[in-house]
Amino acid sequence: MSKNLPTSMTDLIDQVKEKFSGDPKIQTMFESCFKNTYETTIRPQWDGSTFVITGDIPAMWLRDSTAQVRPYLLLAEHDKHMADLIQGVIQKQVNYINHDPYANAFNETANGNCYNEDKTDMTPWIWERKYEIDSLCYPIQLAYLFWKSTGRTSHFNADFIKAVHQVIHTWQIEQYHFRKSSYQFIRENCPPQDTLANEGKGLPVNNTGMTWSGFRPSDDACQYGYLVPANMFAVVVLSQVATISDEVFHDANLKKRAIHLADQINQGIQTFGKVEHPLYGIIYAYETDGRGNYNLMDDANVPSLLSMPYLGYCDVMDPIYQNTRRFITSVNNPYYYEGKIANGIGSPHTPKGYVWPIALAMQGMTAKEGIEKDQILDLLKETDANTNFMHEGFHVDNPERFTRPWFSWANSMFSEFVLSRLGYFVKGSPLAK
Repeated sequence: MSKNLPTSMTDLIDQVKEKFSGDPKIQTMFESCFKNTYETTIRPQWDGSTFVITGDIPAMWLRDSTAQVRPYLLLAEHDKHMADLIQGVIQKQVNYINHDPYANAFNETANGNCYNEDKTDMTPWIWERKYEIDSLCYPIQLAYLFWKSTGRTSHFNADFIKAVHQVIHTWQIEQYHFRKSSYQFIRENCPPQDTLANEGKGLPVNNTGMTWSGFRPSDDACQYGYLVPANMFAVVVLSQVATISDEVFHDANLKKRAIHLADQINQGIQTFGKVEHPLYGIIYAYETDGRGNYNLMDDANVPSLLSMPYLGYCDVMDPIYQNTRRFITSVNNPYYYEGKIANGIGSPHTPKGYVWPIALAMQGMTAKEGIEKDQILDLLKETDANTNFMHEGFHVDNPERFTRPWFSWANSMFSEFVLSRLGYFVKGSPLAK
């Protein structure tokens, strides 16, 4: 084991190994995956902030960076070094949101690097400017869980307050996307999922109370502008903002503003985001436009419909969630694949027939029964292509065929799933209840 790892990390790895003493494969995979983010993606900065690359791409995603360090909150409870690193991630995320709340990925410096020369309002700091609701949810979630894990409130500073107001303002604008928003995104000479239709504004939507999103957490364009699981995530983090406002800031106005917007978005979800399915009863749609069109599917990337209890939108036993879960873990979900080796949820972001370990880990963490959890853990153990790491996606008939050999988010999600099987949960996370 690397001498450079914090003692808190090696101790937890040893604890997990001891509890999986009869399973050397899980022992090796957990160690490899759990330390991967720390050893390969974290870059402390001169100002105390922390830059986190996503893995094989040298940029920092607001979404991925949160998910990458989330399991380390268990270490931050007692380890000042880890707590400082995670607080640095929050600091960096807040700075990026205040720079541009519409961007999803950023550079380490203002070096002008970018994925593509897109037609949108770019700056030298921005790697990509695909507007995604979840990019603004994740940093708030991390700040809230960091507070619950460590008791620290020093990250709730003026920059954080400014970012929260930016987030709320942006979501309020995007409730009326075509009337109030200046955001547009055009990428030329690319697959359709990498750009927005209708001159970069997306397809028409009616006002619903929900807030519009250009892109999914896969970075693929939304088919319809109201991405239901992302709006669910927004409801959850707005509730967290209300709690922070009440208990830390003692700011009744910010609390009221957050609750009001959460109520509007949630009313939109409940009014426009549900459909009656002939086989499964009432289920949540993945996307809608408020004009009577629905996209019935789920995607491996989180927030997903599968992840509702993990995010804290509903309980695992919620009947509509269970209906939705039965739908999205069936072949009626166009991105649920069944093969000789594996069954699971994939994504239009990767080729047909590729299941994502992120979705498998999420399925395991949100399963009602221990039998299903253990079956999924066994499946993950058998589909790493003997690399001891997770991948973005692997083929259901042949795990040797996989995408992205280095994908830190997937490694962290696997680690979190393993820890959850042993009763280790991040303080404040919904599944810890």
